[in-house]
Amino acid sequence: MQRSIPKIIKFSLIIALFIVLLWVFFPTWTPHIKGEHSISTMEQVEINGAEHEIMIRGVDASNPILIFVHGGPACSEIPYVRKYQKDLEKQFTIVHYDQRGSGKSYHFFEDYSNLTTDLLVEDLLALTDYISEKFNQEKVLLIGHSFGTYIGMRAVAEAPEKYYAYIGIGQVANTVQSELDSLEFIMEQAKLEGNLDDVERLKLLQRSIEQGEEHTPRNLVRKYGGATRLINDNRDYQRGFLLNTEYNGLDVIRYLRGINITQENLLNEEAQHNIPDIVKKVDLPVYFVMGKFDYMTSVNAAKNYFDKLEAPIKEFIIFEESAHYPQFEEKEKFTEWLNKTFNELQNGAFES
Repeated sequence: MQRSIPKIIKFSLIIALFIVLLWVFFPTWTPHIKGEHSISTMEQVEINGAEHEIMIRGVDASNPILIFVHGGPACSEIPYVRKYQKDLEKQFTIVHYDQRGSGKSYHFFEDYSNLTTDLLVEDLLALTDYISEKFNQEKVLLIGHSFGTYIGMRAVAEAPEKYYAYIGIGQVANTVQSELDSLEFIMEQAKLEGNLDDVERLKLLQRSIEQGEEHTPRNLVRKYGGATRLINDNRDYQRGFLLNTEYNGLDVIRYLRGINITQENLLNEEAQHNIPDIVKKVDLPVYFVMGKFDYMTSVNAAKNYFDKLEAPIKEFIIFEESAHYPQFEEKEKFTEWLNKTFNELQNGAFES
């Protein structure tokens, strides 16, 4: 005799299915900011022939524009970044966008096999024009993070007239040098902690890393504090995906698909065409902002690039307590530094 499923279990399964479907398909938005002149929008906009997701937030829409270029590649920060930028929203109108093939800008039936960094630079320049026209501002402030600095540096080198200044957080430089710095740091930390299995794993990878064929394993960089010190970015993503309103379950699938399809090719392109060989001079103020313990993009490699880079104004800033995310790990100090720096630019420290 076949037993029937109790009604309470059936009901629970129906509720669970309903919750899953709601998470996958619920409408997304970014929460309202109080104030007569505030702005808090999130929408798809066609930029350079492709639909891009753009989130814009600020207490006063007439404030100076700040465009963030996320890293990864393909690692949008829209799912969780509100947590860290509330104070910045008081002084700037902040623009985040999911790059082509990333996050909410990934479209299931589009072919991304030929996606290149050249195209991502073109997208950024076109986005800058769109934002400048939308807010009737001649220039914007550009911030790149991690891989986003590869795109950002190339954009400001090509069109410096569009930007007040460039800020590279976790600035990429010579890839092999950076990876060797990471390798040395992790091996030293693993030895200090007596983790001989990790040491042996790294020794097996050392030759490939020296030849530029491999990256230092990012799980080990994270394990030994070379990615974050004061935050947990993985947990931020998880909570953002599950609890924040900017992404739903379908967007999480897009996010993961974008990483899987585009990341490796873009990283290989970056490694084969190092940014210090591409951009040797820029005609606007440049600021490299590094966490002291950053071994995702090493401080040493970034400083070597900085020393050779030609710019009318340039500064190398180290945040002493953070790693790859100083803008989040030390957000109060970063906000204070950014406001001070931008005010100096506005007051004539640099005139184009």
